[in-house]
Formats: sequence, C-alpha cells, structure tokens
Amino acid sequence: MRVPKEGEFITIQSYKHDGSLHRTWRDTMVLKTSECSIIGMNDHTLVTESDGRRWVTREPAVLYFHTKYWFNIIAMIREKGVSYYCNLASPFVLDEEALKYIDYDLDIKVFPDGEKRLLDVDEYEDHRKLMQYPSEIDLILKENVKTLVSWINEGKGPFSDEYVETWYERYQQLSKR
Repeated sequence: MRVPKEGEFITIQSYKHDGSLHRTWRDTMVLKTSECSIIGMNDHTLVTESDGRRWVTREPAVLYFHTKYWFNIIAMIREKGVSYYCNLASPFVLDEEALKYIDYDLDIKVFPDGEKRLLDVDEYEDHRKLMQYPSEIDLILKENVKTLVSWINEGKGPFSDEYVETWYERYQQLSKR
C-alpha cells in the first residue's frame, strides 16, 4: 500500500455493510499521514452519491480517519463556527484506488454551541436488520459512540479549536504551492 504524501489528492469511498458503494469524494487533499491516521481537507469537493447524484461541499472541512477507531470526523469550518459531523464507520483501509470505509449509518452532529445530536438511529436499526450486522459490530459501534462523546466533551483531538486552526492553516499553505 502506497501512503499518500502531504499535499497529494486522494479519493474517499464509503461503502455499506453489504459491500455496495455509498458515496465518493474526489480530490481530498492529504495534510498528514501516520501509521494509524490520515488527516485530509475537503474544500468545494465533488461528491457522488450511489444513485449518481452529484454535489459539491459548501465549506472547507478537516477530515480525520483512523485505523483503530470505528468512526471518522469531519470538522466543517463555517462562518458561525466549527460544526462536526461524525460517522460511525469501520476503520479505514487505503489501496491504490481510494481511502475506504464502511458507513454504519449512525452519526453524531456537534453544533458550534456544543450541542450534540445522535442521528439516523432508525436508519441504523433498519440496516442492522436488513444487512444482518453481526452482534459484535453492534457492540463495537455502541462502544465507539461512547468514545466519541468522551472526545467531544473533553475537546480531544479533532474537537479542539487548535486542531482545526492548525490543519486549516496547513491546507492554506499547501494550496499556495
């Protein structure tokens, strides 16, 4: 597996548990890679849905993916402050084609004022039954919701203002090259 370098662009693909392609983001800029994580940036990035619909992201967003945690984090930089969209998802894998993960429907949204909402619980339950998520996956996801809420409450990692500012500044530097 070739690890992308800082400033390179990659594609991100999310799948559903049954293996079907869910969504694709083109041209995500890599800001940092480590043994276990990738930090990237989307800014007016083309997104293609599984049904072929296409749209472009509205604002810059710092992305955090990890090989050990069952979630990824999108910090959307907006005029009224940073909003977070957290996907409960498998740890990512990276191949020559894209960064890939399985989206498990549950999401946590964090608003600039700190309010948190667990989203798509009904969709998760429907897909859990339809796609027969193993009970181990259900337990892992519920534990990772707890981890994620703890990170949010503590302002840990991607949930700190300094993190978002640092990576947005790095993106701006790399964009000028």
